[in-house]
Amino acid sequence: MKFRVALCLVLVNLLVIEAQDQRPNIVFILADDLGWNDVGFHGSNQIPTPNLDALAYSGLILQRYYVTPICTPSRAALMTGKYPIHLGEYRLLFVSEAKKE
Repeated sequence: MKFRVALCLVLVNLLVIEAQDQRPNIVFILADDLGWNDVGFHGSNQIPTPNLDALAYSGLILQRYYVTPICTPSRAALMTGKYPIHLGEYRLLFVSEAKKE
C-alpha cells in the first residue's frame, strides 16, 4: 500500500514538473507612431511589410483598441498595467525650448 501511494506521489510530481515546462511563447511588438495603414495586413500598398504581415497572419491581430496620439501614456500603461489617467500620464511630458525661456 505504501509503495502505491509513493508511486502516485512521484507520478503527480512528474506531471506537475512537465506542466510547468510548457509555457507559451509570447512576442509583443510595440511600435511608436505606427499608423493603421502603415502595415500590409491592414491594407497598405505604400509600405511593404512582409515580415510583419507574416507574423500577424500566423499569430493574433488586435484590431479594437484605443491609444492616445502621444507615446508617453501608452508606454506608461504598458509598463505598469494601469490606465494612463491613473498615472497622470495623459499629456506631453516635455516643454519646447521656446517656452522654457
